[in-house]
Amino acid sequence: MRFPLSLLVCVAALIADAKPLKVFILAGQSNMEGHAKVETFDYIGEDPATVPLLKQMRTDDGKPAVCDHVWISYYTGIGEKNGEGFGKLTTGYGSRQDTAKDGGKIGPEFMFGLAMDRVLAEPVLIIKTAWGGKSLNYDFRPPSAGAYPRTPRDNDKNIHTQENAGQYYRMMLAHTKLVLGDIKRVCPAFDPKEGYEIAGFVWLQGFNDMVDTNFYPKLPKGSSVNRFARYSEYMADFIRDVRKDLGVPKMPFVIGVMGVGGKSPGEDNLAFREAMAAPASLAEFKGNVTAVRTAPFWDEKLGAIQEKKEQVRQMGYELRNKNKRFANGDGKMTDEQIRQYLRDYEAKLITPEESATLKRGSSNAGYHYLGCAKTFALMGDAFATATLQMMKPAK
Repeated sequence: MRFPLSLLVCVAALIADAKPLKVFILAGQSNMEGHAKVETFDYIGEDPATVPLLKQMRTDDGKPAVCDHVWISYYTGIGEKNGEGFGKLTTGYGSRQDTAKDGGKIGPEFMFGLAMDRVLAEPVLIIKTAWGGKSLNYDFRPPSAGAYPRTPRDNDKNIHTQENAGQYYRMMLAHTKLVLGDIKRVCPAFDPKEGYEIAGFVWLQGFNDMVDTNFYPKLPKGSSVNRFARYSEYMADFIRDVRKDLGVPKMPFVIGVMGVGGKSPGEDNLAFREAMAAPASLAEFKGNVTAVRTAPFWDEKLGAIQEKKEQVRQMGYELRNKNKRFANGDGKMTDEQIRQYLRDYEAKLITPEESATLKRGSSNAGYHYLGCAKTFALMGDAFATATLQMMKPAK
C-alpha cells in the first residue's frame, strides 16, 4: 500500500501558505528506533511498486539522500545512557549504540521526512524519542492512566515500581521541550519571527505489551473480551495527555498499528492490533487521530523464508537438548555432526536463491519487521500521508 504522489501534492496545496516551522514528534520503542540497515536498500528497487521510493532515498550517484529542509533531533539510549544525535535528516538515525554517531540504520523517520520535504514549502523539524523494549502500560505510562497497578509478579521480582512508571513518557516530553526551547541549536533554518507549529505526532510501539502475559493475562478460552482492552484505554489517555502537555488540543496523531507477521500473525497479535487501533474510532478523536495499519508493509516473501530459518534454528535447539523425537535423541552426535546435520537440513528447506534474497532484504529479526528498509520506508511514507491529511489549512 502506498499513497499516490498526487494525493500528497493536493494536501500540500492546502497548507502551502503556512510559514511556521513544522514540528513532528515521533515516539515509541524499537521499531520507531528502526533496525533496517542501509545495505537492504537495493532490495527496494527489485519491486516496481517501490522503485519510486528508492529514487527518493538515494541521490543519482547512489548515496543516501540528505534533506536540505528537514532536521532531526533523535533522543535514545540504553538503560540510563541516553543521548542525542541531531542534524540534517539522512540515513543513520535508526537504532544507535552510540547516540551521537551514524548507526547505519533507518526507521520510519527517513521516508517520513523525505515525504514532508517533498510537499512542504517551509522547513521541517523531527523530534524522535524512542527506546527499545519499552511498554505503554509501564514505561510510557501516561499521567491520566493513574498509578501503576503492581502485580504479584512485580512484587515477587521487585520490579516495576510506581515511582518509575511513566519514566519514558516524562523523558519524551522533557526532550521535546528542550529542543523547542532552543530550536536553532538543531535547526539553523528556524526563523523565530515565523515561529513553529507542532503539526503531528506518530506513535509506533506495542511489542512489549503484546507479549506481556503478566499485565495482560490470558483469558478463558471462548472469552469475547479483548485481553488487551487496557492498552486501548492507555493509548487514549496517552493521546489526551501528550496533547495537553504540549498545548496542542487537536494535534494530528497517528497510531502506527503493529504489523509484524503480516497476513498470518498469531491470535494474540490480531487481538492486539485491534486494541491499538481502537482509540482512533472514538468520537472525540474524529478527524485528528488515525490508525495506520502496518501489516500490509510486512514483506511476505522475506517472512516466508525467515520462517524456514526459524525451523532450522528450532531443530538446532532440539538436537543440542537431545530431544528423543529427533536425530540426536541418544545424545551421541558430536558438535560437528550436529552442525553438518543442520547444514543439510537447511539446504533441503531453503534454496540458494532464497538465502540470497533474505540476505539482500533483511537485516534483523521478525519483531523488528525483519530489518527490511522497504518495510520501514513504506511505513514512513504512510505515516507522513496520514499526518498531512489531518493537518488543517493555514488561516
